[in-house]
Amino acid sequence: MAEAYCRDKPHCNIGTIGHVDHGKTSLSAAISMVASELSNGAIKVKGYGEIDSAPEEKARGITIQTAHVEFISKKRHYALVDCPGHVDYIKN
Repeated sequence: MAEAYCRDKPHCNIGTIGHVDHGKTSLSAAISMVASELSNGAIKVKGYGEIDSAPEEKARGITIQTAHVEFISKKRHYALVDCPGHVDYIKN
């Protein structure tokens, strides 16, 4: 049986949406880096290459699949949702 998820901290969900090549993934990576610095390394940095990790995403330099970056601070649970910018990859 699956373990019940303990929701002991408020959740803050942040989504990055916008046109292709406007820096959504770069912003998500930067937020991850700042969170790591503020936590003195307790939060793991998730870089651009880890967010866009599929071989086709790396080869084309665009986000194709929505990516999730999660981290927990002393007060909150954060979830960054990095969405594709190209209309062909956005599911409705």
